[in-house]
Amino acid sequence: MFELIVGSTAIPYSVSRSAVSSKRRIIVTPETVEVIIPGNADETSAHAFILARRRWVYEKREELLRLGGLDGPWPARFVSGAKVMFRGRRMKLYVARSGSKRGVSFRNGFYVHVPPYVLEGAEESYAKKALTAWLKARVQDDACEFAARYGKKAELFAKAIRIKDQKHLWGSCGKDRIINLNWRLVFAPKPVLEYAVVHELCHLQHRNHDAPFWSLLRTLLPDYTGRKAWLENNEKHVGADG
Repeated sequence: MFELIVGSTAIPYSVSRSAVSSKRRIIVTPETVEVIIPGNADETSAHAFILARRRWVYEKREELLRLGGLDGPWPARFVSGAKVMFRGRRMKLYVARSGSKRGVSFRNGFYVHVPPYVLEGAEESYAKKALTAWLKARVQDDACEFAARYGKKAELFAKAIRIKDQKHLWGSCGKDRIINLNWRLVFAPKPVLEYAVVHELCHLQHRNHDAPFWSLLRTLLPDYTGRKAWLENNEKHVGADG
C-alpha cells in the first residue's frame, strides 16, 4: 500500500496490473483508491500517473464521501474492494475478467466474473447489472420459501410472489392474491424480509391493518414488532420510501 499526499491529507492507494488493459487508469471509491496499469508497464509509472492527477483523486474521493457512499446499500463504484449490503451485512465485492465464468458467485463476498465480450471500461456497468439480477433472484427464493412455510401454517396461499422495483412500498397484496415485494428487501436482515412476506400473507385474509390483521400477524410472528421497527428505522439504508 502506498500513500498519496494532497495538502495535509494522506490517501492510501494500491497498484495492480491488468492483462487486458492497454492504458493506465485510476479507480476511486470512498474506501479505496487503485491505480491499474498494463501488465508490461513499469510500476514507477503508476506513481507518477497518480501524482500528476492528485487533485482529481482528492476531489473525487471527497465528492463520494459527501454523497454518502459508505451509508447506502450500493457502493459508489462497482469495483473490487467496494462493499455491498446483503441481508443486513456489508459484503466485499470482487470484480475481475474471466475467460470461463460469467455472472456472480458468492462465498463470504460477491465475485463478479466479467466475460471477454464486455468492452474495456464497461466492467462496472456489467457488475452492477449482474449483481442486481443475482440479488433479485435471492430475494425471490427467500420470499417463496417464507410464503410456503407460513402459508401452510395459516392456510393462506398467494397466487404468485413477484419481486418488483417499487418506489414507495416494501410490499403489497392485490385482490388477485398476488404478492409484490420490493427487491431492495434483500439489503435488510433476513428476518425483516420474513416479516414483510408474512405481513402481505396476512392481507390475503384481512385487507386492512385492523385489529384482526395484527392479531393474525402476531400469531404467526410473535416478535414481529422488532422486525417492523428495524424496517422503519432503516428505510434510508435499504432504498425505499415507505
